[in-house]
Formats: sequence, structure tokens, C-alpha cells
Amino acid sequence: MTVRVPPALTASHVKWMGAAGRAWSAGLPALAGRYLDEWELRLDGEPRHGVVSLVLPVVLADGTPAALKLQPVTDENATEAPGLRAWAGDGSVLLLDSDPATGALLLERLEADRSLAAVPDAMEALELLTGLLRRLVARSAPEGMRRLADIAQGMLDGVDGALAGLRREDDRRCLRRCAAAVAELLPEPGDRLLHWDLHYENVLAADREPWLAIDPKPLAGDPGFDLLPALHNRWDEVVATGDVPRAVLRRFDLMVDALGLDRRRAAGWTLGRVLQNSLWTVEGGGGELDAVQVAVAEALRLRW
Repeated sequence: MTVRVPPALTASHVKWMGAAGRAWSAGLPALAGRYLDEWELRLDGEPRHGVVSLVLPVVLADGTPAALKLQPVTDENATEAPGLRAWAGDGSVLLLDSDPATGALLLERLEADRSLAAVPDAMEALELLTGLLRRLVARSAPEGMRRLADIAQGMLDGVDGALAGLRREDDRRCLRRCAAAVAELLPEPGDRLLHWDLHYENVLAADREPWLAIDPKPLAGDPGFDLLPALHNRWDEVVATGDVPRAVLRRFDLMVDALGLDRRRAAGWTLGRVLQNSLWTVEGGGGELDAVQVAVAEALRLRW
């Protein structure tokens, strides 16, 4: 069976990587064929994709369903296999095999059409996600992980340039507050194994457990740096409450209490994630900060 690369995935690669992205996408069928042969896999359905990865449902030689994930190697995903190996399926999808040279991963197959985004009650979904996060950050990060200390210092180094690119004083004030929080916390960056991108769509239904986390971008750091995605996902439900700060803090407090975190430190590192996202906005040519990020930062002033 020939591997078909979805046009939307090719378009995404071109958007973010230009000609190199188009070339990488064009090479995907051959790359998939290599691992189908080497790992003795059989295709078992239509491909799926995210922004950068192609995921092929496959079957192992013994009949076990699995998923072959192919993605260009970046600083963010280079630690995915070591992180999954450290978790060993405890709260996360199980890693069956990998090739660090190409970023190819062979994973246990989960239910791709059932994520926490479909759980009707947002707070119930948040409790489930937080339960998984508690298990994930219980581990010390193994050697070789990216370190929050380095990432945070890099963010602080980029603040002055970003401030110059912002048009509104309110945005500059928000960026400074976030940077100040990171500067204060930087001497104690933490050593837990973080997921970095744990939101509702990255938690899928499974057979061996009700829910498991997927698609981590692991790094070593403070668990407070892992909270933001769950605070701003399903944002329409936050807005629908009629009191955005209260709704944000309700989510934040639930996660902090369940994880046993220091409330102020967790708020500071969450502001660090807002800083990271805001720097990316400016680097991408944006002259104004994202309104949702600013709203989260404003709410967390009551905890910082």
C-alpha cells in the first residue's frame, strides 16, 4: 500500500520550513516505506497528521495495533523518545521503538478520534488531565533533557528586542511583568520531567487505561511551566462564564492543588509560558500580544 501524504501536511511544512519543508514532505513515502520494512509493519488505515507529524496506523508482525509517527527532528521533539521511554507508559502513550536519527517513533495505538476535548464538562476534563500530569511530573528528568533554566534564560535575553516590536504600552507592561517573574524564579528552575504541551487534544482514550497523554516535548523543569495549555484551551467556555479572571483562576487553583504546587511559583512559571508564547508572537511579526495570553496573565496577577 502506498503512503499518501495529506496535502494539508505538505502545506504546513512549506509554511514553516519553506523549500526544506516541501522536500521533507516529498520524502515521507520513502521514509515510511523504510520503517514499514525495518520494523515489519503493515499499514492499517488512512494517515493522520498534525502540524508537522505524519501518523500511520500500522500492525506489528504479531498482530498488535500500533502507530508510526514521522516528523522532522527539531529541538522541541528530539527529546520525545527519551521522555516517553522514561515514563514507560505510566500516564503516557507507550514507546515501542524509535530512531533518533530521523525522529521516527513506533507507538502504541490509541483512539485518535476520542480526546479530552470531547468530554462535555470542561472541569471534569481538566481533572482528568491534571491526574495524568501529576503522574508525568512525578519523575525526575533523565540526563540529556532540555533544561527550563536554559530556555528561560534565552527568553529573558530576547525581552528587550520584543519590547521594541510591540506597539501598545499595555502589551509592553504585560511582557515586563512576565519577564520579572521568570527572572525571580530562574535560580530554581526545577528538575521534573515535563510534558510541555499537555492540552485536551493531546490526551486520547486508550485500551489499557481510560486516557493517556501523547505528543510531549519533554524538558527538565518546574511543573508550573506545564499548566498554561490547560488554562487557555477551550477558551470559549472560559468566556461563557462571564467572568474570565475567575474562570482562569478556578482552573489554575484546581491544577495547583491537585499537583501539590506552591501557588506563587506555579503562577510565576505560568507567566513564563505566557512570556514564551508572546516572544514567539513578536518573532513571527506580530506587533500586539494575543488577547487570550494577556487575559491569562492578568488573572494570574492575583496569584503572583
